[in-house]
Amino acid sequence: MNLLALIAVFFIEQYQPLAYRRVVGEPLQHWADFIAQQFNAGQRSHGIAAWLVAVLLPVLALGLVYFVLAKVNVLLGFLLTVCVLYLGMGFRQFSHHFSEIQLALRLGDIERARQALADWQGRARQLLSAEEVAAEAIETALLAAHRHVFAVMLWFVLLPGPCGIILYRLAQIVQERWAQQDAETGEFAHFSRRVFAWLDWLPQRATAVAFAIVGNFEDAIHCWRNQVQQAFAKPESAIVLASGAGALGVRLGGDRFAEGEVSAVPEFGVGETADPDTLQRAVGLVWRATVLWVILLFSLGLAAVVG
Repeated sequence: MNLLALIAVFFIEQYQPLAYRRVVGEPLQHWADFIAQQFNAGQRSHGIAAWLVAVLLPVLALGLVYFVLAKVNVLLGFLLTVCVLYLGMGFRQFSHHFSEIQLALRLGDIERARQALADWQGRARQLLSAEEVAAEAIETALLAAHRHVFAVMLWFVLLPGPCGIILYRLAQIVQERWAQQDAETGEFAHFSRRVFAWLDWLPQRATAVAFAIVGNFEDAIHCWRNQVQQAFAKPESAIVLASGAGALGVRLGGDRFAEGEVSAVPEFGVGETADPDTLQRAVGLVWRATVLWVILLFSLGLAAVVG
């Protein structure tokens, strides 16, 4: 049933892409902000209580609804799973940004490419060179593929019904929002960061292995083993970026001067600098990794049926 739900969502998304930020992202951000307003008194214990209400309570409620519907009719449980999966994952949530950047760079329209990247990331990127725009687009796409496709797929398999989907997505949004609001002390957001790091530990490595298998395996593993330790700035994304860059044979990261300040980004990968051709290879890498995951899910499902 999990494989059927995934296939159904892939087809639905091709015909009716979801406006993720408006339909899912912003409502869940408002929910995280509301819970923080009710609980945040600057202590770690308050952050624990808030996380239980903001994340665990909706997961348990959704799980209860799923089991009731599945008891009544298996098809009802399946439809609920498809709906939650459609809301919680997908390529089309970010692929149009990537395609627009790729087209603009091929046409030599650097201003349009910068603006598309800025719209995607939600911050000004007007001083980046064409190579830096391409590199940031690849970095953002690899992380988006991990967060919106591969990690969701893994938790979808690990927990029953739609529970894993909503667990991962809520945990991600909650820790991001609370970390922004609690930047000074970090006490309230401490628990949410720790829990999400635990939830993302296995998906990060599964994504990295998938990139290595469908790309340049030797370089991907080399970058993973030798470049991750330098990623003091973004340790939570280092494994995915290092493996993805090595699999593509491209250099990502490095210091970038944008909007009056230098952003220190660890360097990942080997080989050439990013360009429009590299963007196309990144699309191929993500699709091949997705096919690999689907084949693995099919194999697991077939083994369960035969067993």
